Amino acid sequence: MRFDVLTVFTGYFSVLNESLLGKAIEGGRFLVNTVDIRDFSKDKHRRTDDMPYGGGAGMVMTPEPIMDAIDAVDPLHEAHRIYLSPKGNVLCQQKVEALAKKERILLLCGDYEGVDQRVIDLAIDEEISIGDYVLTGGELPALVLINCVARYLDGVLGSSESTLEESFSNGLLEYPHYTRPEVFCGMSVPKVLLGGNHRDIAEWRLQKSLEVTEARRPDLLEGVDLTPYMPKKKRKHRT
Repeated sequence: MRFDVLTVFTGYFSVLNESLLGKAIEGGRFLVNTVDIRDFSKDKHRRTDDMPYGGGAGMVMTPEPIMDAIDAVDPLHEAHRIYLSPKGNVLCQQKVEALAKKERILLLCGDYEGVDQRVIDLAIDEEISIGDYVLTGGELPALVLINCVARYLDGVLGSSESTLEESFSNGLLEYPHYTRPEVFCGMSVPKVLLGGNHRDIAEWRLQKSLEVTEARRPDLLEGVDLTPYMPKKKRKHRT
């Protein structure tokens, strides 16, 4: 997969060189191409914003350099083009999984008061938000989206099973995790996790997922079909 990221603050994306994503990029699992919108400005000071028509606070990113940048990196509109915006649909796990099936994604990061609406009308396929709050720009949302989507690409995570039982993958929040030492600050690992009985462990994890979800996000339980996640009954042997 290839991500083209259009921004006026390319420095944000240096963090992609770290951790698992950095290794995945280095190994060719996916590509992130950052494009500085200022490079397409015809202004002698490389400005990419101007005052809004109708007045109001802040500045608006001008359409010409953005459109020129889009045409330069995606002239045939082969990429799925996303504008990171608080007005967009909120990013969810189902959307992440759908985006992970794309071959190319173009991310437009707006700053200041946003971008000229004509860019969105002419060149953007979808607006996405990462939550009901406002940030100073679209760079952090773009990083969040890249991180979420990249985890579903082959070879990025150490195990393909890592995405199967995590929060939201089955409609529930994830169960608690434990590792060594067995006793820490007087608190012991639940005995069921030490017994080696996979059926008991699966039942415990499902129960804990239900408890956590009911306590923190009861809205997620509405309409969730738990049947596929229930442990299978042991088959009785005939004598």
